Amino acid sequence: MLSTYRYPKYDYLPPPELTSKSQRRYPLVVVGAGPVGLCAAIDLALQGLPVLLLDEDDTVSVGSRGVCYAKRTLEILDRLGVGDAVVSKGVSWNIGRTFYRNEEVYHFNLLPQPDHKRPGMINLQQYYLEEYLIARARQFTHLDIRFKNRVVFIDPRPDGVLLHVETPDGAYSLEADWVIAADGAKSSIRKMMNLDVEGKVFLDRFLIADVVMKADFPAERWFWFDPPFHPGQSVLLHRQADNVWRIDFQLGWQADPEEEKKPEKVIPRIRAMLGDEREFELEWVSVYTFQCRRMSKFRHGRVLFVGDAAHQVSPFGARGANSGIQDTDNLCWKLKLVIDGKAPDRLLDSYSDERIFAADENIMNSTRSTDFITPKSRTSLTFRNAVLTLARHHPFARALVNSGRLSVPAFLVASTLNTPDQESFAGEMIPGAPMDDAPLKVDGKPAWLLDQVGNRFVVLHYAADPQQIDATMRHEIQQLALDAIPIEVLLVTPAASGTAHGLRVLEDYSGRYAERYDARPGTTYLIRPDQHVAARWRAFDAASIRAATMRATANLS
Repeated sequence: MLSTYRYPKYDYLPPPELTSKSQRRYPLVVVGAGPVGLCAAIDLALQGLPVLLLDEDDTVSVGSRGVCYAKRTLEILDRLGVGDAVVSKGVSWNIGRTFYRNEEVYHFNLLPQPDHKRPGMINLQQYYLEEYLIARARQFTHLDIRFKNRVVFIDPRPDGVLLHVETPDGAYSLEADWVIAADGAKSSIRKMMNLDVEGKVFLDRFLIADVVMKADFPAERWFWFDPPFHPGQSVLLHRQADNVWRIDFQLGWQADPEEEKKPEKVIPRIRAMLGDEREFELEWVSVYTFQCRRMSKFRHGRVLFVGDAAHQVSPFGARGANSGIQDTDNLCWKLKLVIDGKAPDRLLDSYSDERIFAADENIMNSTRSTDFITPKSRTSLTFRNAVLTLARHHPFARALVNSGRLSVPAFLVASTLNTPDQESFAGEMIPGAPMDDAPLKVDGKPAWLLDQVGNRFVVLHYAADPQQIDATMRHEIQQLALDAIPIEVLLVTPAASGTAHGLRVLEDYSGRYAERYDARPGTTYLIRPDQHVAARWRAFDAASIRAATMRATANLS
Protein backbone atom coordinates (compact mmCIF):
# COMPACT_ATOMS: atom_id res chain seq x y z
CA MET A 1 0.00 0.00 0.00
CA LEU A 2 1.09 3.55 -0.77
CA SER A 3 0.27 6.55 1.38
CA THR A 4 -0.47 8.74 -1.64
CA TYR A 5 -2.38 6.33 -3.87
CA ARG A 6 -5.20 3.83 -3.47
CA TYR A 7 -4.93 0.95 -5.90
CA PRO A 8 -8.12 0.22 -7.85
CA LYS A 9 -9.27 -3.38 -8.09
CA TYR A 10 -11.00 -4.15 -11.36
CA ASP A 11 -13.76 -6.73 -11.47
CA TYR A 12 -13.11 -10.14 -12.90
CA LEU A 13 -16.07 -11.41 -14.92
CA PRO A 14 -16.29 -15.03 -16.11
CA PRO A 15 -15.74 -14.98 -19.89
CA PRO A 16 -18.54 -16.35 -22.07
CA GLU A 17 -16.25 -19.07 -23.45
CA LEU A 18 -16.44 -20.89 -20.11
CA THR A 19 -20.12 -21.65 -20.64
CA SER A 20 -20.26 -21.68 -24.42
CA LYS A 21 -19.65 -24.94 -26.26
CA SER A 22 -18.30 -23.22 -29.36
CA GLN A 23 -14.87 -21.65 -29.70
CA ARG A 24 -15.12 -17.94 -30.47
CA ARG A 25 -12.99 -16.03 -32.95
CA TYR A 26 -12.01 -12.40 -32.46
CA PRO A 27 -10.56 -9.97 -35.01
CA LEU A 28 -8.03 -8.50 -32.57
CA VAL A 29 -6.61 -9.68 -29.27
CA VAL A 30 -4.17 -7.56 -27.27
CA VAL A 31 -2.22 -9.36 -24.53
CA GLY A 32 -1.08 -7.12 -21.66
CA ALA A 33 -2.85 -4.12 -20.10
CA GLY A 34 0.18 -2.00 -19.27
CA PRO A 35 0.49 1.44 -20.88
CA VAL A 36 1.54 0.03 -24.25
CA GLY A 37 -1.18 -2.61 -24.50
CA LEU A 38 -3.83 -0.15 -23.36
CA CYS A 39 -2.70 2.42 -25.93
CA ALA A 40 -2.87 -0.22 -28.66
CA ALA A 41 -6.37 -1.30 -27.64
CA ILE A 42 -7.66 2.29 -27.44
CA ASP A 43 -6.10 3.22 -30.78
CA LEU A 44 -7.72 0.27 -32.52
CA ALA A 45 -11.07 0.96 -30.84
CA LEU A 46 -10.90 4.60 -31.95
CA GLN A 47 -10.77 3.31 -35.51
CA GLY A 48 -13.92 1.28 -34.99
CA LEU A 49 -12.32 -2.14 -34.64
CA PRO A 50 -13.60 -4.62 -32.00
CA VAL A 51 -10.81 -5.43 -29.54
CA LEU A 52 -10.34 -8.03 -26.80
CA LEU A 53 -7.73 -7.06 -24.18
CA LEU A 54 -6.41 -9.80 -21.87
CA ASP A 55 -4.45 -9.16 -18.68
CA GLU A 56 -3.40 -11.53 -15.94
CA ASP A 57 -3.76 -8.92 -13.17
CA ASP A 58 -6.72 -6.95 -11.80
CA THR A 59 -5.10 -3.64 -10.89
CA VAL A 60 -2.55 -1.14 -12.18
CA SER A 61 1.24 -1.38 -11.89
CA VAL A 62 2.78 -1.60 -8.44
CA GLY A 63 5.10 1.32 -7.67
CA SER A 64 5.82 4.35 -9.80
CA ARG A 65 7.85 2.40 -12.40
CA GLY A 66 7.72 4.41 -15.63
CA VAL A 67 7.85 8.09 -14.71
CA CYS A 68 8.85 10.33 -17.64
CA TYR A 69 6.59 10.81 -20.65
CA ALA A 70 8.09 12.78 -23.49
CA LYS A 71 6.46 15.43 -25.66
CA ARG A 72 5.83 13.07 -28.57
CA THR A 73 4.18 10.54 -26.25
CA LEU A 74 1.97 13.27 -24.80
CA GLU A 75 0.90 14.17 -28.34
CA ILE A 76 -0.07 10.54 -28.96
CA LEU A 77 -1.96 10.46 -25.66
CA ASP A 78 -3.80 13.59 -26.82
CA ARG A 79 -4.92 11.70 -29.91
CA LEU A 80 -6.06 8.78 -27.72
CA GLY A 81 -8.02 11.09 -25.41
CA VAL A 82 -6.02 11.04 -22.17
CA GLY A 83 -3.41 13.76 -22.72
CA ASP A 84 -5.20 16.40 -20.67
CA ALA A 85 -5.57 14.10 -17.66
CA VAL A 86 -1.88 13.14 -17.75
CA VAL A 87 -0.63 16.72 -18.08
CA SER A 88 -3.04 17.99 -15.43
CA LYS A 89 -1.91 15.45 -12.84
CA GLY A 90 1.75 15.21 -13.81
CA VAL A 91 4.70 17.52 -13.24
CA SER A 92 5.83 19.41 -16.36
CA TRP A 93 9.50 20.12 -16.91
CA ASN A 94 11.92 21.17 -19.62
CA ILE A 95 15.18 21.85 -17.74
CA GLY A 96 17.72 19.21 -16.75
CA ARG A 97 20.83 19.88 -14.66
CA THR A 98 23.96 17.75 -14.40
CA PHE A 99 26.32 17.96 -11.41
CA TYR A 100 29.82 16.62 -10.85
CA ARG A 101 30.44 16.17 -7.15
CA ASN A 102 28.85 19.33 -5.71
CA GLU A 103 29.02 21.68 -8.72
CA GLU A 104 26.71 22.08 -11.70
CA VAL A 105 28.57 21.40 -14.94
CA TYR A 106 25.81 22.27 -17.39
CA HIS A 107 22.06 22.29 -18.01
CA PHE A 108 19.80 21.70 -21.00
CA ASN A 109 16.35 22.76 -22.18
CA LEU A 110 14.18 20.11 -23.82
CA LEU A 111 11.93 22.70 -25.45
CA PRO A 112 13.91 25.81 -26.38
CA GLN A 113 11.32 26.80 -29.02
CA PRO A 114 8.13 28.59 -27.93
CA ASP A 115 4.61 27.79 -29.12
CA HIS A 116 4.17 24.08 -28.48
CA LYS A 117 1.07 22.66 -26.81
CA ARG A 118 2.96 20.16 -24.66
CA PRO A 119 6.10 20.48 -22.52
CA GLY A 120 9.29 18.56 -23.20
CA MET A 121 8.46 16.05 -20.48
CA ILE A 122 5.84 15.14 -17.88
CA ASN A 123 6.66 13.18 -14.73
CA LEU A 124 3.80 10.98 -13.57
CA GLN A 125 3.72 7.66 -11.76
CA GLN A 126 2.83 4.81 -14.11
CA TYR A 127 -0.15 3.72 -12.05
CA TYR A 128 -1.90 7.01 -12.79
CA LEU A 129 -1.31 6.66 -16.53
CA GLU A 130 -2.69 3.12 -16.50
CA GLU A 131 -5.72 4.22 -14.49
CA TYR A 132 -6.51 6.99 -16.98
CA LEU A 133 -6.03 4.64 -19.92
CA ILE A 134 -8.33 2.00 -18.41
CA ALA A 135 -11.01 4.63 -17.80
CA ARG A 136 -10.68 5.73 -21.43
CA ALA A 137 -10.77 2.14 -22.70
CA ARG A 138 -13.99 1.50 -20.83
CA GLN A 139 -15.70 4.24 -22.85
CA PHE A 140 -15.71 1.94 -25.90
CA THR A 141 -18.45 -0.66 -26.03
CA HIS A 142 -16.47 -2.66 -28.61
CA LEU A 143 -13.36 -2.90 -26.37
CA ASP A 144 -13.64 -5.81 -23.93
CA ILE A 145 -11.08 -5.82 -21.09
CA ARG A 146 -10.76 -9.13 -19.28
CA PHE A 147 -8.84 -8.99 -16.03
CA LYS A 148 -7.40 -12.14 -14.42
CA ASN A 149 -7.17 -13.79 -17.85
CA ARG A 150 -3.67 -15.23 -18.38
CA VAL A 151 -2.55 -16.55 -21.76
CA VAL A 152 -0.81 -19.90 -21.19
CA PHE A 153 -0.52 -21.23 -24.76
CA ILE A 154 -0.30 -19.73 -28.23
CA ASP A 155 -0.42 -21.48 -31.60
CA PRO A 156 0.23 -19.11 -34.53
CA ARG A 157 -1.33 -20.29 -37.79
CA PRO A 158 -1.28 -18.92 -41.34
CA ASP A 159 -4.85 -17.61 -41.06
CA GLY A 160 -4.99 -16.72 -37.36
CA VAL A 161 -3.84 -17.52 -33.84
CA LEU A 162 -5.14 -20.00 -31.26
CA LEU A 163 -4.87 -18.94 -27.60
CA HIS A 164 -5.46 -20.87 -24.39
CA VAL A 165 -6.36 -18.68 -21.42
CA GLU A 166 -6.54 -19.43 -17.69
CA THR A 167 -8.99 -17.68 -15.34
CA PRO A 168 -10.00 -18.12 -11.68
CA ASP A 169 -12.95 -20.18 -12.97
CA GLY A 170 -11.05 -22.42 -15.35
CA ALA A 171 -9.44 -22.40 -18.78
CA TYR A 172 -10.83 -21.66 -22.22
CA SER A 173 -9.65 -21.31 -25.81
CA LEU A 174 -10.25 -18.66 -28.43
CA GLU A 175 -9.10 -17.81 -31.92
CA ALA A 176 -7.89 -14.44 -33.15
CA ASP A 177 -7.25 -13.01 -36.57
CA TRP A 178 -4.43 -10.91 -35.12
CA VAL A 179 -2.60 -10.79 -31.77
CA ILE A 180 -0.65 -7.83 -30.39
CA ALA A 181 1.82 -9.00 -27.73
CA ALA A 182 2.29 -6.21 -25.18
CA ASP A 183 3.14 -8.44 -22.23
CA GLY A 184 6.39 -6.81 -21.18
CA ALA A 185 10.09 -7.56 -20.98
CA LYS A 186 9.48 -11.10 -19.70
CA SER A 187 6.92 -11.70 -22.46
CA SER A 188 5.31 -15.11 -22.08
CA ILE A 189 4.08 -14.88 -25.68
CA ARG A 190 7.64 -14.46 -26.90
CA LYS A 191 8.84 -17.38 -24.80
CA MET A 192 6.01 -19.68 -25.87
CA MET A 193 6.88 -18.93 -29.50
CA ASN A 194 10.57 -19.70 -28.78
CA LEU A 195 11.68 -16.27 -29.97
CA ASP A 196 14.88 -14.68 -28.73
CA VAL A 197 15.95 -11.17 -27.86
CA GLU A 198 19.55 -10.21 -28.51
CA GLY A 199 21.66 -7.51 -26.92
CA LYS A 200 23.62 -6.53 -23.86
CA VAL A 201 22.92 -6.95 -20.14
CA PHE A 202 24.61 -4.33 -17.94
CA LEU A 203 26.31 -5.52 -14.77
CA ASP A 204 25.12 -2.80 -12.45
CA ARG A 205 22.31 -2.28 -9.97
CA PHE A 206 20.27 0.79 -9.12
CA LEU A 207 18.00 1.49 -6.19
CA ILE A 208 14.70 3.31 -6.79
CA ALA A 209 13.32 5.12 -3.77
CA ASP A 210 10.03 6.99 -4.01
CA VAL A 211 9.98 9.54 -1.21
CA VAL A 212 7.03 11.66 -0.05
CA MET A 213 8.22 15.08 1.04
CA LYS A 214 7.48 18.76 0.69
CA ALA A 215 10.41 20.45 -0.98
CA ASP A 216 10.85 23.69 -2.86
CA PHE A 217 13.20 22.14 -5.44
CA PRO A 218 12.23 23.24 -8.96
CA ALA A 219 10.51 20.80 -11.31
CA GLU A 220 13.72 19.82 -13.09
CA ARG A 221 15.76 16.69 -13.72
CA TRP A 222 18.87 16.64 -11.49
CA PHE A 223 21.65 14.13 -12.11
CA TRP A 224 24.81 13.84 -10.00
CA PHE A 225 28.08 12.12 -10.84
CA ASP A 226 30.14 11.22 -7.75
CA PRO A 227 28.20 13.43 -5.30
CA PRO A 228 29.58 13.86 -1.76
CA PHE A 229 26.46 12.18 -0.33
CA HIS A 230 26.95 9.05 -2.51
CA PRO A 231 30.64 9.05 -3.47
CA GLY A 232 31.86 7.13 -6.48
CA GLN A 233 28.37 6.53 -7.84
CA SER A 234 25.55 8.45 -9.56
CA VAL A 235 22.18 9.75 -8.34
CA LEU A 236 19.09 10.94 -10.21
CA LEU A 237 16.25 13.06 -8.77
CA HIS A 238 12.80 13.64 -10.30
CA ARG A 239 9.65 15.20 -8.90
CA GLN A 240 6.37 13.35 -9.44
CA ALA A 241 2.73 14.02 -8.59
CA ASP A 242 1.49 14.12 -4.97
CA ASN A 243 4.82 15.43 -3.60
CA VAL A 244 6.47 12.12 -4.46
CA TRP A 245 10.12 12.37 -5.44
CA ARG A 246 11.90 9.63 -7.36
CA ILE A 247 15.53 9.07 -6.34
CA ASP A 248 17.74 6.59 -8.18
CA PHE A 249 20.96 5.52 -6.44
CA GLN A 250 23.62 3.62 -8.35
CA LEU A 251 24.72 0.66 -6.21
CA GLY A 252 27.21 -1.35 -8.24
CA TRP A 253 26.92 -4.95 -9.41
CA GLN A 254 28.07 -6.50 -6.13
CA ALA A 255 25.20 -5.02 -4.12
CA ASP A 256 22.71 -7.48 -2.61
CA PRO A 257 19.26 -6.45 -3.99
CA GLU A 258 17.25 -7.77 -1.06
CA GLU A 259 19.57 -6.23 1.51
CA GLU A 260 19.60 -2.84 -0.25
CA LYS A 261 15.80 -2.61 -0.27
CA LYS A 262 15.58 -2.73 3.54
CA PRO A 263 14.53 0.60 5.10
CA GLU A 264 17.54 0.56 7.42
CA LYS A 265 19.75 0.64 4.30
CA VAL A 266 17.65 3.05 2.21
CA ILE A 267 16.83 5.75 4.76
CA PRO A 268 20.48 6.62 5.63
CA ARG A 269 21.22 7.11 1.92
CA ILE A 270 18.31 9.52 1.60
CA ARG A 271 19.26 11.40 4.78
CA ALA A 272 22.81 11.80 3.51
CA MET A 273 21.38 13.36 0.37
CA LEU A 274 18.62 15.54 1.85
CA GLY A 275 20.05 16.35 5.27
CA ASP A 276 18.82 15.33 8.70
CA GLU A 277 16.39 18.23 8.96
CA ARG A 278 14.32 17.21 5.91
CA GLU A 279 11.22 15.23 6.84
CA PHE A 280 10.22 12.51 4.39
CA GLU A 281 8.33 9.26 4.16
CA LEU A 282 9.55 6.24 2.23
CA GLU A 283 6.82 5.34 -0.27
CA TRP A 284 8.20 2.54 -2.46
CA VAL A 285 11.56 0.86 -3.00
CA SER A 286 12.91 -1.38 -5.74
CA VAL A 287 16.30 -2.53 -7.06
CA TYR A 288 16.74 -3.06 -10.77
CA THR A 289 19.26 -4.12 -13.36
CA PHE A 290 18.79 -3.35 -17.04
CA GLN A 291 19.63 -4.41 -20.54
CA CYS A 292 19.63 -3.07 -24.09
CA ARG A 293 18.32 -5.67 -26.53
CA ARG A 294 15.60 -6.40 -29.07
CA MET A 295 13.97 -9.11 -31.14
CA SER A 296 15.33 -9.62 -34.65
CA LYS A 297 11.91 -8.66 -36.04
CA PHE A 298 8.72 -7.43 -34.42
CA ARG A 299 6.25 -9.17 -36.72
CA HIS A 300 5.85 -12.94 -36.70
CA GLY A 301 3.00 -13.77 -39.02
CA ARG A 302 -0.19 -12.65 -37.31
CA VAL A 303 1.52 -11.95 -33.98
CA LEU A 304 2.90 -8.42 -33.59
CA PHE A 305 5.20 -7.50 -30.70
CA VAL A 306 5.21 -4.01 -29.15
CA GLY A 307 6.94 -2.26 -26.26
CA ASP A 308 9.18 -4.15 -23.86
CA ALA A 309 8.04 -7.45 -25.35
CA ALA A 310 9.91 -6.41 -28.52
CA HIS A 311 12.78 -4.32 -27.18
CA GLN A 312 14.30 -3.16 -23.89
CA VAL A 313 16.61 -0.29 -22.98
CA SER A 314 18.11 1.09 -19.80
CA PRO A 315 15.92 3.58 -17.90
CA PHE A 316 18.33 6.47 -18.54
CA GLY A 317 16.68 8.67 -21.13
CA ALA A 318 13.10 7.54 -20.53
CA ARG A 319 13.05 5.48 -23.71
CA GLY A 320 11.04 2.47 -22.51
CA ALA A 321 7.35 3.37 -22.28
CA ASN A 322 7.84 6.28 -24.68
CA SER A 323 9.15 4.04 -27.46
CA GLY A 324 6.52 1.39 -26.72
CA ILE A 325 3.66 3.86 -27.10
CA GLN A 326 5.24 5.07 -30.33
CA ASP A 327 5.24 1.42 -31.51
CA THR A 328 1.46 1.29 -31.19
CA ASP A 329 1.15 4.68 -32.89
CA ASN A 330 3.01 3.23 -35.87
CA LEU A 331 1.23 -0.13 -35.93
CA CYS A 332 -2.47 0.43 -35.40
CA TRP A 333 -3.36 2.51 -38.46
CA LYS A 334 -1.54 0.00 -40.64
CA LEU A 335 -3.36 -2.92 -39.07
CA LYS A 336 -6.68 -1.13 -39.62
CA LEU A 337 -5.99 -0.72 -43.35
CA VAL A 338 -4.94 -4.36 -43.73
CA ILE A 339 -8.02 -5.64 -41.87
CA ASP A 340 -10.26 -3.44 -44.03
CA GLY A 341 -8.63 -4.81 -47.18
CA LYS A 342 -7.34 -1.37 -48.20
CA ALA A 343 -3.65 -2.24 -47.91
CA PRO A 344 -1.68 -5.41 -48.56
CA ASP A 345 -0.38 -7.61 -45.77
CA ARG A 346 3.17 -6.38 -46.43
CA LEU A 347 2.28 -2.99 -44.94
CA LEU A 348 2.70 -4.65 -41.54
CA ASP A 349 6.29 -5.52 -42.42
CA SER A 350 6.93 -1.78 -42.52
CA TYR A 351 5.85 -1.62 -38.87
CA SER A 352 8.69 -3.96 -37.98
CA ASP A 353 11.17 -2.19 -40.26
CA GLU A 354 10.38 1.33 -39.03
CA ARG A 355 10.24 0.46 -35.34
CA ILE A 356 13.41 -1.66 -35.50
CA PHE A 357 15.12 1.45 -36.84
CA ALA A 358 13.72 3.41 -33.88
CA ALA A 359 14.66 0.65 -31.41
CA ASP A 360 18.23 0.54 -32.71
CA GLU A 361 18.47 4.30 -32.30
CA ASN A 362 17.17 4.04 -28.74
CA ILE A 363 19.48 1.14 -27.91
CA MET A 364 22.49 3.02 -29.29
CA ASN A 365 21.72 6.13 -27.25
CA SER A 366 20.81 4.15 -24.16
CA THR A 367 24.00 2.08 -24.36
CA ARG A 368 26.14 5.20 -24.74
CA SER A 369 24.42 6.79 -21.75
CA THR A 370 24.93 3.72 -19.62
CA ASP A 371 28.59 3.42 -20.61
CA PHE A 372 29.15 7.03 -19.57
CA ILE A 373 27.24 6.68 -16.30
CA THR A 374 28.81 3.34 -15.38
CA PRO A 375 32.38 3.26 -16.81
CA LYS A 376 33.66 -0.30 -17.28
CA SER A 377 37.38 0.41 -16.86
CA ARG A 378 39.72 2.76 -15.04
CA THR A 379 40.58 4.44 -18.35
CA SER A 380 36.90 5.05 -19.12
CA LEU A 381 36.38 6.46 -15.63
CA THR A 382 39.35 8.83 -16.03
CA PHE A 383 38.01 10.02 -19.38
CA ARG A 384 34.51 10.49 -17.96
CA ASN A 385 35.70 12.53 -15.00
CA ALA A 386 37.94 14.66 -17.23
CA VAL A 387 34.96 15.46 -19.46
CA LEU A 388 32.88 16.45 -16.43
CA THR A 389 35.66 18.68 -15.10
CA LEU A 390 36.09 20.44 -18.45
CA ALA A 391 32.33 20.83 -18.96
CA ARG A 392 32.13 23.33 -16.10
CA HIS A 393 33.89 25.97 -18.17
CA HIS A 394 34.15 24.72 -21.76
CA PRO A 395 31.08 24.32 -23.99
CA PHE A 396 32.76 21.75 -26.28
CA ALA A 397 32.98 19.27 -23.39
CA ARG A 398 29.30 19.61 -22.48
CA ALA A 399 28.35 17.84 -25.70
CA LEU A 400 30.29 14.80 -24.43
CA VAL A 401 28.48 14.64 -21.07
CA ASN A 402 25.87 11.90 -21.20
CA SER A 403 23.61 11.44 -18.19
CA GLY A 404 20.88 9.95 -20.40
CA ARG A 405 20.03 11.33 -23.83
CA LEU A 406 16.31 11.82 -23.38
CA SER A 407 13.62 10.24 -25.52
CA VAL A 408 12.94 11.82 -28.89
CA PRO A 409 10.79 10.47 -31.73
CA ALA A 410 12.41 8.64 -34.62
CA PHE A 411 12.81 10.36 -37.98
CA LEU A 412 11.88 7.52 -40.36
CA VAL A 413 13.85 9.00 -43.23
CA ALA A 414 14.78 5.64 -44.81
CA SER A 415 11.23 4.24 -44.80
CA THR A 416 9.99 2.76 -48.05
CA LEU A 417 6.64 4.43 -47.32
CA ASN A 418 8.08 7.92 -47.92
CA THR A 419 7.88 9.78 -51.20
CA PRO A 420 11.25 11.53 -51.66
CA ASP A 421 11.39 15.29 -52.17
CA GLN A 422 11.58 16.51 -55.74
CA GLU A 423 11.93 20.17 -54.74
CA SER A 424 13.96 22.18 -52.27
CA PHE A 425 12.76 22.65 -48.68
CA ALA A 426 14.34 24.06 -45.54
CA GLY A 427 13.78 22.81 -42.00
CA GLU A 428 13.26 19.42 -40.39
CA MET A 429 9.83 18.42 -41.71
CA ILE A 430 11.29 15.99 -44.24
CA PRO A 431 9.45 12.84 -45.36
CA GLY A 432 9.53 10.45 -42.40
CA ALA A 433 9.68 13.21 -39.78
CA PRO A 434 7.28 13.35 -36.84
CA MET A 435 5.30 16.56 -37.12
CA ASP A 436 6.16 19.72 -35.25
CA ASP A 437 3.23 21.40 -33.54
CA ALA A 438 2.15 24.99 -34.15
CA PRO A 439 -0.51 27.32 -32.71
CA LEU A 440 -3.47 28.02 -34.98
CA LYS A 441 -6.97 29.40 -34.95
CA VAL A 442 -9.92 27.39 -36.20
CA ASP A 443 -13.16 29.29 -36.66
CA GLY A 444 -11.54 32.13 -34.74
CA LYS A 445 -10.74 29.98 -31.70
CA PRO A 446 -7.23 29.01 -30.48
CA ALA A 447 -6.19 25.53 -31.57
CA TRP A 448 -3.12 23.38 -32.20
CA LEU A 449 -1.94 21.83 -35.43
CA LEU A 450 -1.50 18.30 -34.09
CA ASP A 451 -5.07 18.28 -32.78
CA GLN A 452 -6.28 18.75 -36.37
CA VAL A 453 -4.48 15.72 -37.84
CA GLY A 454 -4.03 12.05 -36.98
CA ASN A 455 -6.14 8.89 -37.35
CA ARG A 456 -6.44 9.49 -41.10
CA PHE A 457 -4.49 10.71 -44.12
CA VAL A 458 -4.50 14.51 -44.25
CA VAL A 459 -3.20 17.01 -46.76
CA LEU A 460 -2.10 20.41 -45.47
CA HIS A 461 -2.19 22.96 -48.29
CA TYR A 462 -0.84 26.46 -47.65
CA ALA A 463 -2.91 29.13 -49.40
CA ALA A 464 -2.45 32.88 -49.20
CA ASP A 465 -6.18 33.35 -49.83
CA PRO A 466 -8.38 30.22 -49.70
CA GLN A 467 -11.20 32.18 -51.33
CA GLN A 468 -9.19 32.14 -54.55
CA ILE A 469 -9.13 28.33 -54.90
CA ASP A 470 -10.68 27.55 -58.27
CA ALA A 471 -13.46 25.12 -59.10
CA THR A 472 -11.08 22.52 -60.53
CA MET A 473 -9.06 22.29 -57.34
CA ARG A 474 -12.22 22.21 -55.21
CA HIS A 475 -13.46 19.26 -57.27
CA GLU A 476 -10.13 17.44 -56.87
CA ILE A 477 -10.24 17.99 -53.11
CA GLN A 478 -13.76 16.57 -52.96
CA GLN A 479 -12.70 13.52 -54.96
CA LEU A 480 -9.73 12.83 -52.66
CA ALA A 481 -12.16 12.59 -49.75
CA LEU A 482 -14.10 9.90 -51.66
CA ASP A 483 -11.11 7.66 -52.44
CA ALA A 484 -10.93 4.11 -51.07
CA ILE A 485 -8.38 5.51 -48.62
CA PRO A 486 -9.97 8.89 -47.90
CA ILE A 487 -7.70 11.92 -47.85
CA GLU A 488 -8.91 15.05 -46.07
CA VAL A 489 -7.54 18.38 -47.29
CA LEU A 490 -7.06 21.18 -44.76
CA LEU A 491 -6.18 24.68 -45.92
CA VAL A 492 -3.62 26.64 -43.93
CA THR A 493 -3.71 30.39 -44.38
CA PRO A 494 -1.86 33.33 -42.81
CA ALA A 495 -5.09 35.31 -42.46
CA ALA A 496 -8.49 34.61 -40.95
CA SER A 497 -10.85 33.29 -43.59
CA GLY A 498 -13.37 31.02 -41.87
CA THR A 499 -14.38 28.40 -44.42
CA ALA A 500 -13.64 28.42 -48.12
CA HIS A 501 -16.35 26.71 -50.16
CA GLY A 502 -16.95 24.18 -47.39
CA LEU A 503 -13.25 23.41 -46.80
CA ARG A 504 -11.73 23.52 -43.33
CA VAL A 505 -9.32 26.41 -42.82
CA LEU A 506 -6.53 26.63 -40.24
CA GLU A 507 -5.31 30.16 -39.54
CA ASP A 508 -1.53 30.37 -39.04
CA TYR A 509 -1.92 33.64 -37.15
CA SER A 510 1.54 33.42 -35.48
CA GLY A 511 3.44 32.34 -38.59
CA ARG A 512 4.83 29.29 -36.74
CA TYR A 513 3.41 26.84 -39.23
CA ALA A 514 4.96 28.68 -42.18
CA GLU A 515 8.25 28.86 -40.29
CA ARG A 516 8.42 25.22 -39.20
CA TYR A 517 7.12 23.76 -42.46
CA ASP A 518 8.91 26.19 -44.80
CA ALA A 519 5.50 26.97 -46.24
CA ARG A 520 4.75 29.45 -48.98
CA PRO A 521 1.65 29.67 -51.18
CA GLY A 522 1.14 26.29 -52.81
CA THR A 523 3.21 24.23 -50.35
CA THR A 524 1.45 20.91 -49.74
CA TYR A 525 2.16 18.18 -47.18
CA LEU A 526 0.73 14.65 -47.00
CA ILE A 527 0.48 13.48 -43.38
CA ARG A 528 0.16 9.85 -42.27
CA PRO A 529 -2.41 8.79 -39.63
CA ASP A 530 0.43 8.66 -37.07
CA GLN A 531 1.34 12.32 -37.72
CA HIS A 532 4.52 11.58 -39.66
CA VAL A 533 5.21 13.40 -42.91
CA ALA A 534 4.72 11.10 -45.93
CA ALA A 535 5.44 13.57 -48.75
CA ARG A 536 5.56 17.26 -49.63
CA TRP A 537 5.42 19.42 -52.73
CA ARG A 538 5.53 23.07 -53.71
CA ALA A 539 2.19 22.84 -55.51
CA PHE A 540 -1.07 20.94 -55.06
CA ASP A 541 -1.37 18.00 -57.42
CA ALA A 542 -4.06 15.37 -56.82
CA ALA A 543 -2.30 12.69 -58.85
CA SER A 544 0.92 13.10 -56.84
CA ILE A 545 -1.04 13.00 -53.59
CA ARG A 546 -2.76 9.76 -54.60
CA ALA A 547 0.52 8.17 -55.66
CA ALA A 548 2.19 9.14 -52.38
CA THR A 549 -0.76 7.73 -50.43
CA MET A 550 -0.46 4.46 -52.33
CA ARG A 551 3.24 4.36 -51.49
CA ALA A 552 2.55 5.18 -47.82
CA THR A 553 0.15 2.23 -47.62
CA ALA A 554 2.41 -0.23 -49.48
CA ASN A 555 -0.05 -0.35 -52.37
CA LEU A 556 2.79 0.41 -54.79
CA SER A 557 5.20 -2.47 -55.40
